[in-house]
Amino acid sequence: MLIRSISGVRGITETHLTPELAVTFSQALNEFLPEGAIITGRDSRASGDRILASMIDELVRLGRSIIQCDIVPTPTVQFMVHSTEAIGGLVVTASHNPAEWNGFKFIRQDSTFFHPDECEQLFQIVDKIVTPRFKGAPGIAWKDQNAIQKHVISCVSLKCISLNDIRKKKFKIVIDAVNGAGSNALPALLESLGCDVVELNCEPSGIFNRGTEPLPENLEDLSNAVIQHDANAGFAVDPDADRLAVVDENGKPLGEEYTLVLAADGYMKNVKKEDETFVVNLSTSMALEKLSIKNNIKVERSAVGEINVVNKMNELSSNFGGEGNGGVILRESHLGRDSLVAATMVLNRMSQSEDPLSQLHASLPQFQIIKDKISLEGIDPKVLIHKVESLFKEASKSTIDGIKFTWEDKWVHLRKSNTEPIMRIYAEASDQESALSLIKSIKELI
Repeated sequence: MLIRSISGVRGITETHLTPELAVTFSQALNEFLPEGAIITGRDSRASGDRILASMIDELVRLGRSIIQCDIVPTPTVQFMVHSTEAIGGLVVTASHNPAEWNGFKFIRQDSTFFHPDECEQLFQIVDKIVTPRFKGAPGIAWKDQNAIQKHVISCVSLKCISLNDIRKKKFKIVIDAVNGAGSNALPALLESLGCDVVELNCEPSGIFNRGTEPLPENLEDLSNAVIQHDANAGFAVDPDADRLAVVDENGKPLGEEYTLVLAADGYMKNVKKEDETFVVNLSTSMALEKLSIKNNIKVERSAVGEINVVNKMNELSSNFGGEGNGGVILRESHLGRDSLVAATMVLNRMSQSEDPLSQLHASLPQFQIIKDKISLEGIDPKVLIHKVESLFKEASKSTIDGIKFTWEDKWVHLRKSNTEPIMRIYAEASDQESALSLIKSIKELI
């Protein structure tokens, strides 16, 4: 199976996402992007080395200059594009998909991912491409060994944090990098922030020893390690390290949703709040909304997908936003989800108080979110959405991405996934039972 969407391309490497297909995408990318250097990187999957090498070889054959960052977080490639004269970037990753998958993410000159119409244009080129014969001189590829260091320096230099306050705390942090692209980057960042770092799954081997998404059910080893080492917190990322989840000092996972809320809480204490607008997607927790209202900050929502959030941020000149999957976006760094930025901002919030992380979390608006899904095998997603359109007549309704029903203190959202052949059903309420009831109502109908 090969999935092409606004999130790029993903497929199972044994059957669909092959080096031969990778070469075709290299040819299309070369045709699509203007002249200039391209920055490349990958996550740690075993298939990534061969796939990326074949893509780089083809781009060099076609005359391109390539800067290779090798195994680095996806946001590190975005940061490098943002801070150089490169005209784009390419990351070989399947993000949170299992190890047998891989994929491509394409980055524009402004360091954001390709817009939906640009993805479609690229896919059209792929579908009609004939192997080009380049008569000019071949390009050149060289390695940048310091991409992670440059990214780390940028994070510790953010104006919206207090580096001195963070370093004074000398936090002990356990980091679980799932043996992915963040295995070197996150420990390096935490050490630069003055933390005592305990590493868990920090070998970039591509052997994912837990579920790839940093969900509470996948963080048992991290929770135990936090307790064992008497740490102040535990941080977990996904294989390409654009998402961060947090575990408190008691070993309790706070849920990905609260990464963004904690980061925002600290941000609001350090910056002027006049004319600030935060942007999140439709499936992000109400907790950020309730917290922002208390601070006289507007919250606007976009369709799900990082580029949709970023485009809305640009439309509204927003400085801060993200997605409730642990993805924090800070304009000051670059316009993309970034676990290094997220970790820095969460530590910044922790440094603003003498209270432990569990109490900081308890002081935030409390909601319970349930994330469910159903297979799309043999099912038309449009038919499913049409079935539920009139289910909750008393709720506010949004159809910009699937269908979402919203009340004062709860919501439920049904939408087709951008990255898997599934329909996602997310619901949130002040208690778990109410959220489950919303999901049950939809599943019973469809």
